[in-house]
Amino acid sequence: MWEAHLHSDQTQAMDCVDVCIVGAGVIGLALARTLASALPGRDIVLLEQHGQVGMETSSHNSEVIHAGLYYAPGSIKASCCVRGRELLYDYCNTMNIPHRRLGKLIVANLDEQAKLEQILARSRHNGVNSLQLLDAHQIKTLEPDVQADLALWSPDTGIIDSHSYMQHLLREAQSGGVMLACLTSLLGTRIDPTSNGFNLRLQSAGETMTLKCRVLINCAGLHAVDVARGIEGLHSQHIPRMQFIKGNYLRLSGRSPFTHLIYPVPDPAHRGLGIHATLDLGGQCRFGPDIEPVERLDLTVDSSRIPLFSKEIKRYYPGLDDTRLHVDYAGIRPRLITEDGSAADFMIQNAATHSIDGLWQLFGIESPGLTASLAIAELVSNQIRDSGLF
Repeated sequence: MWEAHLHSDQTQAMDCVDVCIVGAGVIGLALARTLASALPGRDIVLLEQHGQVGMETSSHNSEVIHAGLYYAPGSIKASCCVRGRELLYDYCNTMNIPHRRLGKLIVANLDEQAKLEQILARSRHNGVNSLQLLDAHQIKTLEPDVQADLALWSPDTGIIDSHSYMQHLLREAQSGGVMLACLTSLLGTRIDPTSNGFNLRLQSAGETMTLKCRVLINCAGLHAVDVARGIEGLHSQHIPRMQFIKGNYLRLSGRSPFTHLIYPVPDPAHRGLGIHATLDLGGQCRFGPDIEPVERLDLTVDSSRIPLFSKEIKRYYPGLDDTRLHVDYAGIRPRLITEDGSAADFMIQNAATHSIDGLWQLFGIESPGLTASLAIAELVSNQIRDSGLF
């Protein structure tokens, strides 16, 4: 069961651990790595239902390092994105993880100037003071093929090899003694809080197993709500409503017309950042994501979406040749549903929320979750360290 750096005589003790992390996406991996350092000598196990880490939302996204421009001041998203961005750049430089601080343009027409100014004001509230407002001539100097009257230039936005990042987090976590259990799930099983922790029933490689832990961290991403429903005694008011949002991506064949990331002004409801142009580390251009609410985890990209993409892209790239657009990939992110339909903040619950000692739950960790991952891990790790549980 346990894929870990352990001697065989240690495995018998692993039916009881100090910390159990559910979900080995980028958040679970960052938590495992951070907790291994914060709680030396503690037994930490990381559970993953798939055969490899990071198989869902964490490996199907834009791989963008966000600067922290859009998020409500005082929100967890804002603080963790800004803090996480610098932690991530430092980590990439230290560990030689492929990345590039390319910078991005948020482009607009004259009638969208007020929206740009709102983004500029919000970014300053969030502690991001590097944005510059550009005119049409300055835009053409940076990106000759982009058509826009105004733009915000964000030099702190970048791209990263998310797979390499997650593998480094895993290696560091395992070097610190963290045990990884793949093909292991809590879905559909019962989780019983006790006076000093939790009793878990696991489905692992076709077998039912038991595990006891002092601290349980539910960061199961798309499945976090389902895991929460299995916790005995957790009131339904602490289980949020969540929706699957599918984001489709198209690739542009041939040479990229851009050398930076190009974003439109976000839609007024803040449902997403618009169909933007990103680059991978090989220089390939892709467009996306769009927003498609779905009921099931289907990553198929339908070519019928190409005309809609083309219309949106031509707002800032009128020279687009539609024959160069091809379906690429899709990702699904966990979006919390709010009463008024506005964008939801990250939700991090602990005993102060639900009164169950030792239980941490993370819901709705969508964009900028990759950027914020180290800051989220730092935040939760500090809470656990200061909780008095150890």
